[in-house]
Amino acid sequence: MRNTKENTRRAAVRKEAKLALLIAAHNEELVLRRTIQSAIEAGMKREHIYVVDDNSIDTTLKIAKSLIPAQNVLRVRRSGKGLALTKASKKFNLCTRYSWIHIADADGGFSPDYFRVFRRELRVKYSAATGYIRSLPGKRVSEYRVMEYTVGMEIHRRLQVLLNVVPVIPGPSSCFRADIFERVNFANKSMVEDFDVTLQLHRQKLGNIQFIPEAITYTQDPRTTREYMKQITRWNRGTLQSIKRHGIGKKLSPIDIYLSQQIIQNLLFFANYFIWVPYIYFWRQNESVIAAAFLVDVAVTFGIVLLSAMRTRRWDIVGAFPHIYILRWLSLGVFLKAFIEVIVLRKYGHEEHGSWDNNSSRRYVVSSP
Repeated sequence: MRNTKENTRRAAVRKEAKLALLIAAHNEELVLRRTIQSAIEAGMKREHIYVVDDNSIDTTLKIAKSLIPAQNVLRVRRSGKGLALTKASKKFNLCTRYSWIHIADADGGFSPDYFRVFRRELRVKYSAATGYIRSLPGKRVSEYRVMEYTVGMEIHRRLQVLLNVVPVIPGPSSCFRADIFERVNFANKSMVEDFDVTLQLHRQKLGNIQFIPEAITYTQDPRTTREYMKQITRWNRGTLQSIKRHGIGKKLSPIDIYLSQQIIQNLLFFANYFIWVPYIYFWRQNESVIAAAFLVDVAVTFGIVLLSAMRTRRWDIVGAFPHIYILRWLSLGVFLKAFIEVIVLRKYGHEEHGSWDNNSSRRYVVSSP
């Protein structure tokens, strides 16, 4: 009789609470309150929001318990994001109690109807789903990311979904079917656990990834160029680390072809500007070759910035174009450095555990999107 009642209760909970929100946090006192409140306003009930505190030394734990039921908050020993998520999902028994588990970063925010849209659009034929990411208002790095995210969401993401080659389900918006969540390894000792988990989906042939562009989520970007460089250095190293680990480029699957093409495209870009153009210059002794190459690159980049501003109504990024142009080249330089480190010199084979950014130094309070 007891088992029958328990099964009935679980079935009722599963039907009512289809979607759970799980947030991993480490020293996020500046941003966690806003993120949780944003989730509630976007359609998540407090009782279905869960927070795992990865041994924070600030008031992260206290803030979480003040906003959601205390039994939905777990504090763990220093684990790293991936392992912390794994521990929390087991502790809260999420894969049994829910049909979908949505992971979110602690420094983001959600559009007013985000979770209502997600529940309406989710389809069980997909193994995972992701929404549309935008940058929260901030300083110069945020203005650059407006362009980067707009191009990524409007062009690259739609093409990736069409070809079934979504390379990463990003941290600000990642949702997994519960049975799939149990089968992938979040504690994968990668610098970028979300990229590694996505490659696991492809390698294990666990199913396609759904893109829900109407579900808009916001993420906070670094305040300074130095913090941005640190962040993307980790991202590039981690991405190439996982590419090596999963043997990307050794098979003829769509994801192998797509990611190999992306890497080759970046390398050819450098070859064009730092080998081919100088070669033509020295061969012809004509400075106009370098000037023409530079002007074409500036014009193309400005056109992309202008279209991004029109799409997002973020006209501030047009005035920030000089800084955006510099950041673009810095980003490409970081990729090349990481490629040499990881692929050529074979550094950064794996991490002791998934790492966090130094949140306490780079977090800041932002205005509403």
